[in-house]
Amino acid sequence: MPLSEEELRLLEQMERALVEEDPKLASTLRGTSLRRSARRRAIVAGVCFVIGIVVLMTGAIARITPVGIAGFVVMLGSATIAVTALRGRRAGHAEPRSAGHPAHGFTVIDGGRSSRLRRSRRARAGGTFMERVEDRWRRRREENGGW
Repeated sequence: MPLSEEELRLLEQMERALVEEDPKLASTLRGTSLRRSARRRAIVAGVCFVIGIVVLMTGAIARITPVGIAGFVVMLGSATIAVTALRGRRAGHAEPRSAGHPAHGFTVIDGGRSSRLRRSRRARAGGTFMERVEDRWRRRREENGGW
């Protein structure tokens, strides 16, 4: 489900705050090192998955149940790590959201008192962020018949 304009704006504000507080971390996050490490994790997890299959089959052929269970646990753990790594990589290659919202990297926007004033007015008008999220969740559940 795509993010709403409000959620995109809040995310961009958080990104700006990160850049202001820790520019070194922000520049590190922009780099490709995260993609490279995710790819490496996925490859290692794939190799571990194959090793888990070998251990599982060895336990099944030798009729040693604990070895088979250990192989299954290795397969399950490596599959979880691989899926997590691949999901993270896919999120990094997302399509651009719109012309005003870049898909990656941090952008610099104006800050200061004006944004604080707008935020306080918005909070009074629509409630806190969590209240708005809960209201939105409640409406979606009602529209979909309880699901």
